[in-house]
Amino acid sequence: MKIGFIGLGNMGAPMAANLVAAGYDVTGFDVAGVTVEGAQTAQSAADAAADADCVITMLPNGAILRQVADEILPQMKQNSLFLDCSTVDVDSARDVASQAASIHIGFIDAPVSGGIGGATAGSLTFMAGGEDDAIARAMPLFEIMGNKIVHCGSAGAGQAIKICNNMILGATMISTCESIALADKLGIDRQKLFDVVSTSSGYSWTMNAYCPAPNIGPVSPADNDYKPGFSAEMMVKDLGLSQQAAESVNADTPMGALALALYRQFVDEEDGQGRDFSAMLPRFEKRSRS
Repeated sequence: MKIGFIGLGNMGAPMAANLVAAGYDVTGFDVAGVTVEGAQTAQSAADAAADADCVITMLPNGAILRQVADEILPQMKQNSLFLDCSTVDVDSARDVASQAASIHIGFIDAPVSGGIGGATAGSLTFMAGGEDDAIARAMPLFEIMGNKIVHCGSAGAGQAIKICNNMILGATMISTCESIALADKLGIDRQKLFDVVSTSSGYSWTMNAYCPAPNIGPVSPADNDYKPGFSAEMMVKDLGLSQQAAESVNADTPMGALALALYRQFVDEEDGQGRDFSAMLPRFEKRSRS
């Protein structure tokens, strides 16, 4: 299987590298000129897509996905696969799926969870939306790049579930950071807080697997000066997508809206730019109630 891989950023490059390591013929393209060892380098997205059996994209947003789709779909072979692993709005995913289907190309929207570490280790979770036959054809690739693949439904379903998941993630990280900062001010030892919460009703992924406090729990970005595994800017993007989706279906999501407002303030007005989304903890440490 020949693979074109478009978007070789922090996530795309290690995903492509894992496919190369598994023996696949990969041709990559990135607008920033990033290359992957062992992969051929294309001069454009269209060149990467030409003659590919599957094109994988990892792109920043829905507008860019639409632009890339317009460029590559005319170059793709009939009955090939278009596997988009970006996190974008649901409408963009569904529109590109329709565009691909009209020329007999299978489309899957398959956003991921697991961050840069998961991309490097090949342990991502894929939330896939698309037809059964397309999912089955892509399964060998999913199994190299990840360790969990959930077929969420038709086109757009993967994006919808990713948006819901990350709305939970953003709001939960804020409450985790608030709680640790509150415990500090109450004179509670952080390790003892972790020992209780991680085995009690406050259990959460943000506490147990990605604790925002340094030297507590498994190693996380907090132990590396909050260098991003998942950046605060990316959380702003995903929470923005959740609110866009909520508005489109008239859903009441006040916690999601507040999480977006706080992360937007953190990035735009404070010191969140370029930091992990768990760097909300030092933010709350410095703040008082008034």
